[in-house]
Amino acid sequence: MIGQRILVVDDNEDNRQILIDLLTSAGYAIIEATNGLDAVALATRERPDMVLMDIQLPGIDGHEATRRIRAEPALARMPVIAVTSYALAGDDRKAAEAGCDDYVTKPFSPRALLAKVRTLLESRA
Repeated sequence: MIGQRILVVDDNEDNRQILIDLLTSAGYAIIEATNGLDAVALATRERPDMVLMDIQLPGIDGHEATRRIRAEPALARMPVIAVTSYALAGDDRKAAEAGCDDYVTKPFSPRALLAKVRTLLESRA
């Protein structure tokens, strides 16, 4: 559904802007956070339809931010996709254990990322 809101969490402005440009061109509204604590606060207050979560963040990392978001009953089913430059063996498992629904490594295919976003949003509708 067009007009759905996605919280984009990344401390790197260029990375954040790439995601924002991609998602807004597909019709999504964007909320931005640059660190894990702001991500938790914004997710709780704004109740976005999805979160794209970087893992390496200042303050608390994306794993901890995801765990805190998941601890909120109203946000427990909201899709979270880890979008990270972490690509070591087992990193996808760590993201899943923290509560992420999917895992995308940078650099990513814009088409593949949008497909994951759409699929997860439709599955939660």
